[in-house]
Parts: sequence; C-alpha cells; structure tokens
Amino acid sequence: MSALILSGKDVSAAVRAEVADRVAALDQKGRSVGLATVLVGDDAASKIYVRNKHRAAEAAGMLSFDKQLPGTASQADVEALIAELNADERVDGMIVQLPLPDGLDGEAAVETVDPRKDADGLHPFNLGRLVLSRSGPLPATPGGIMRILNHYGIETSGRTAVIVGRSFLVGRPLALLLGEKGVDTTVVQAHSRTPDLAGVCREADILVTAVGRPKMFDERFVKPGATVIDVGINRTDDGLVGDVDFDAVVGVAGAITPVPGGVGPMTIATLLANTVALAEAKNN
Repeated sequence: MSALILSGKDVSAAVRAEVADRVAALDQKGRSVGLATVLVGDDAASKIYVRNKHRAAEAAGMLSFDKQLPGTASQADVEALIAELNADERVDGMIVQLPLPDGLDGEAAVETVDPRKDADGLHPFNLGRLVLSRSGPLPATPGGIMRILNHYGIETSGRTAVIVGRSFLVGRPLALLLGEKGVDTTVVQAHSRTPDLAGVCREADILVTAVGRPKMFDERFVKPGATVIDVGINRTDDGLVGDVDFDAVVGVAGAITPVPGGVGPMTIATLLANTVALAEAKNN
C-alpha cells in the first residue's frame, strides 16, 4: 500500500490564504505589511529563492523590498544595509539570504537584524524564546514542518521522532518544537556519528531527514507505517531529489513528503506568516 503524500503545496496554499486575509485586515486599518530581503552576490539558487519570496509576498498583498549588494560588498556594507532596513518603518519582516559569499559572516549579519523584524526566526533572541517556549517568529523550515503535521492530523503525542541533522536552521529548533508540551513527542537527535543510524531511524514513528545527501535513506531506514519528512533538496543530473529514496520508501511509510513539493513550499509560507505576525505585534 502506498503512503499518504503530504503535499506542502496544498498546506502552503492554505497558509498563504490565511496570511492574505490578515494582511487585508491590517490594510483596512491603514497599516501596510512589508517584507525585505538582503541578497549579497550572484548565487543563482539564492536569486531564485529570493525572487520566489517576493512573488509570494506580493501575492499576499505585502509591500516587497528587494535589496541587493554585489559579491564584493564588505561585512560593514551588509550590516549598514540591515541597519537601514531596521530603521525603515515600512519593513515589518526581514530576511538575510544565506549563505553569504566567502569572507562574510552570515551569523553576524543575522544578529544585526532587529529581532522584532526577524522573519526567518533565526536571531539568537528569537531562538532563545523558542528554547523558553515563548511566542515569537519560528525558524521557517521547522515551523513549516509543524504546519504539515498539524494539517494532515499526524499524531505526535506519545510518538518517537528521529531527526537526522542538528543544524540551527532545521534540526535543533525542530527538536524543540516536537518536544514542547502539548506536542509531546519523544525526540532523538541523530547525526553522521550516530552508531547504527539505520537501526535508530527504524525506531521512529516520525522520521525527519535533513542531511543534504541525495537518496541516502531507503527502506532500510524506515519503520513500516512511519511518517517521513524529507527536508533535503539536492540538485542532481536527474533533477531535484530529497535525502530520501522516495520510490524505495513510499511503499513502506505511512505518510511521506515529496521532493519537490513537500517541505520546500512551506518555508516561504512560514516566512510570510512570521512577517504578518510581526506586523500585527507592532500594530498592537
């Protein structure tokens, strides 16, 4: 029996419609919502990501500010632009597109962002609020994963989740979200040095892969009936593929996100949701 396909496209459409309604409600109060991006250099993939973010923001009725710097920009140039956007009252949410070119410090750039405009949810202040289970913008990809689980009614309470990956972008914040009171998942944080990784993964009711290795996870890693969340987006000669060997796993898993069309669309949707929430907080 084939697994249920967890379509991020469907969930993101619902989130974007909700965001558009909230933006319209603020517009009726004479309050616009603005999203700004900072892009440094000429990385083709980053340009595509940024363009997609602006299209989504404009479709939701937001103002869109596309700020670009050449690859020769200095750290001071980047941080000066961020400071300018911090001071711009039209900007409610801001994204520094990572990675920055070699020689620039992406973490320092993110820390320059006003936490009240942190649409990515990656500022240390907001990550600290997540650790303390306080409200604030969620890191976009983990937040999107939680929306997918909620949308499809995937049971989390009393379940075991194995997250393969420990980055501050995905693995670590997702572990916090899954372990929160009310979600009540028992979380195992696995990584490249985990002994018998396949055996650990087979214990998971919810398996999340975020390692950036194409088709690394096949049926040997998946417990029959498990929910598989594939965060990987890997460019190969055959096109975009995930960390999961979809064809090998789809007949074993109970539910699975495809690549493309799974977690990816949710990242942008969560950025928009964060931005309108930041605007609402400022308006209040």
